[in-house]
Amino acid sequence: MKKLFALVAVFALSGLFFACAKKVPEPAVVEAAPVAVQASAELKPTEGNLVQGNVSFTQEGNGIRVVAEISGLTPGPHGFHIHDIGDCSAPDAMSAGGHFNPHQTEHGKVGEETYHAGDLPSLEADTEGNARLDVVLESIVLAGEHSIVGRSLIVHADADDYVSQPTGNSGARVACAVIQ
Repeated sequence: MKKLFALVAVFALSGLFFACAKKVPEPAVVEAAPVAVQASAELKPTEGNLVQGNVSFTQEGNGIRVVAEISGLTPGPHGFHIHDIGDCSAPDAMSAGGHFNPHQTEHGKVGEETYHAGDLPSLEADTEGNARLDVVLESIVLAGEHSIVGRSLIVHADADDYVSQPTGNSGARVACAVIQ
């Protein structure tokens, strides 16, 4: 019996020795899912309007570069905003809801003390009705809880006064797009 016990103990210890000596493989490195680094919007005219264009949103450091090329506008300034709901199905784009405002701030001008995340710099159309905007904004993001992806982008008929609450008295919605 003692010999059997000694033999079992030797086997158990040798198994333990080999198990400890065995090299444990390194854990596999798993890369995180990619974060959205760009989005775009193809503006279509609302009923009775001719405004159209393309807008791109590209991650650059801590901000998002917004590049817009828009045509069919009347000459002069036009309100330009991100709206809360990604829906342009209504003929007047009222289906897009109000301004995107996740932090519940007052409407204002980008770069000043208070403004919505959905407030964008105004578009300035030339005498041909074309507007171009190229700006980097830190107030918007392309991923996460407050992402602009899936929301609407609206061009308004009139200038944004940056004072009237909650939207700047920018007039009718002349073009709409869902940011994708």
